[in-house]
This record gives sequence, C-alpha cells and structure tokens, in this order.
Amino acid sequence: MRKPSAVLILVISSLIAVPSIAGPYEDATKAYERGDYKTAFRLIKPLADQGNPKSQYNLGLMYALGQGVRQDYAEAVKWYRKAADQGHVRAQYNLGFIYANGQGVPRDYAEAVKWYGKAADQGNASAQYNLGRMYALGQGVPQDHAEAAKLYRKAADQGDASARFNLGLMYTDGKGVPRDYAEAVKWYRKASDQGDASARYNLGLMYALGQGVPQDHAEAAKWYRKTADQGDADAQFNLGLMYGKGQGVPQDFVRSHMWFTLAASRIPASEKERRETARSNVDVAASKMTPAQVAEAQKLAREWKPKKGP
Repeated sequence: MRKPSAVLILVISSLIAVPSIAGPYEDATKAYERGDYKTAFRLIKPLADQGNPKSQYNLGLMYALGQGVRQDYAEAVKWYRKAADQGHVRAQYNLGFIYANGQGVPRDYAEAVKWYGKAADQGNASAQYNLGRMYALGQGVPQDHAEAAKLYRKAADQGDASARFNLGLMYTDGKGVPRDYAEAVKWYRKASDQGDASARYNLGLMYALGQGVPQDHAEAAKWYRKTADQGDADAQFNLGLMYGKGQGVPQDFVRSHMWFTLAASRIPASEKERRETARSNVDVAASKMTPAQVAEAQKLAREWKPKKGP
C-alpha cells in the first residue's frame, strides 16, 4: 500500500472584498486581479495598518509571494499573526504552514499545531488534514493515530482528497481505527473520483487482492491504468505484469513491453533494484515478440504522455 499522503498546502487566494471598506479595497482588488501588485500593495497597506484582519491577511500573502513587494517571510508572518490573532481562519492556517516548514521563522511543530488547531476548530479542511498528519507523525504533539483519524475524517467529510486517501490507508492498516477493508475501499474510491493517483493505485491493489471487494483483476487493471495514465511508475509496472500474464486484460506483449519501459524510465535512479527489475521485464517481453512488435512498443512508449484531470 502507498504511504500516507504528504501534501501540505499553502492557502493562496485573491484579495477578498470587504464591504465596510469597499472603496479602497475594491480598487486594491481590481489592481490585484489585473496583475498590478504594486498598486494593490499601496492600497491595502493602510487598511492593514488600521487593523482590518482581511487586509492584514492579504498583506501577509503578498509578502509571502513577493507580489508588489520584495518576498519577505518574516514580514508575512508578522501580518498573518495580526490577522490570526483576530480569528482570521486563512491567516491561522498559513501561519501553521509557515511554522511547519520553517519559512521566515525557525521550524516549530508545536507552534504549527497551535495555529492549525485554531483553523481546524473553525472548520478549515486543509488545517484539519495537516493537523491530522502531525498527530499521525507525532510532530509537535504525541503520536496519536486515533486523533489523526478523527481529523482526517472531518477533512474527508468536507471533500479533501488527501484526507480521504489517508483515512482509507488507516482503515487498511488498522491504525487509529479498526481494520476495515470495505471502509478503506469506500474512502479510496472517493479520493479516486477526485483524481488522487495514490488512492487509485491502492484501489487497484484492493481489487487485485480481494480486500474489501470481491477479487477482480479486470477492475484492478482499470484502476492501475488510470494511475499509470497519470505517470505513476508502480502502476505502470503492475500493468506490464498484467499484460504479460493476460491477467484482467488480454495478453499483449506489446503493451507489456510499453508499460515496463515507461516504468523503468520513471523509477528514480536511487531505486536501482526496482529499475533493474523493470528493465529485465522489458527484455523478457521482447524475447516473446517479433522485431516489428518491439518497434511498435518502443514507439508507443515514446509517444505516451500523461493524462491530466480526474
């Protein structure tokens, strides 16, 4: 099974309209949207100085991204904190992100937990997911898989794909929740429908092994293909095996050769043994093919491009 998703997301957004300061803020928003960041910065700064939390958050964002001003994480932290202290949920989340990654401040997991927690309590799904990861890894808090699962579920119920994948993994492994393959399949499927490659790969494995679903190699091949089409080397390798054996798909050495070739090209050089195994399987497939078939497989591999979107 795939490891837990390691995605951490910085919340980035356009300036948010504030009715009470509509005049200057609307002008700042229009300038921002047309890419005139210097004007947007000039207009938003006085509003932030006056204590408006949304202006403070956006000013922090501009410092973090270097928009209209030199990039300065320390300044970003300063303005995020001013907004976060007033309860601005995105500022709280971004402050947690910055402490978790040590941007402009020393990395401080306990401080990251504090700010993620505040944003999570306000229902922010990204904060719930990242806080769940910190509980799962024991970063800034004692390791607690049950608490991680609880937070993943909150984020998953709001549609967070990474949280759905990680919750599926916890049900697969029985960490923080009782092992339940059917429940794991449910969450992998939800994340898969959103295009999550790791969830699609694990769903393929569940069908291949008959865990939580009846064993179905054709269905496994279907999910491996979706993942392989996204450029995943493990799924490409598994598809190569399935085409070579005729398992869940018609036996096709041209396709087997193609997928093994792609897998070998995408497996990191540091994973020498896996790479060599893929290359050996290319040779095995080639030994069962005519020169014309080998040429066809090589052409298919050269012309292959990853697919985008769910």
